[in-house]
Amino acid sequence: MNSFTLDLNDATRAESIQGVTSFVGEDASGSFGIMAGHARTMTSLVIGLARFRVGDNDWQYLALPGAVLYFCEDVLTLSTRRYLLDDDYLRISQALQEQLLAEEQALQSMKDSLRKMEEEILKRLWTMGREGPL
Repeated sequence: MNSFTLDLNDATRAESIQGVTSFVGEDASGSFGIMAGHARTMTSLVIGLARFRVGDNDWQYLALPGAVLYFCEDVLTLSTRRYLLDDDYLRISQALQEQLLAEEQALQSMKDSLRKMEEEILKRLWTMGREGPL
């Protein structure tokens, strides 16, 4: 059975998985698959789950907050901020959901903080304008 190498790279680690026989991911155009011998390709994966199979083993799942995918000469490289790897679909789906929720809460907190800073700046500018030039 023909196979290829999957190189996973994130901000803190890198790992290489040999003997991958199939990969399924999703980009803006929809789901697609890659097998050994596939033509060179590059795309951006959307937030979500991708999966791959080593030999005839069960699927392994990758939770990704988006990634750049590059396939060339039977090496599939995924570059992302971070990823989660698991063979249990329910467990990794839950982990992805929790991760996305945490990121959304952090983003909302940052937006609230920026809004408060803007309000304070506007108040100071208004006060300075009322006091007139020095």
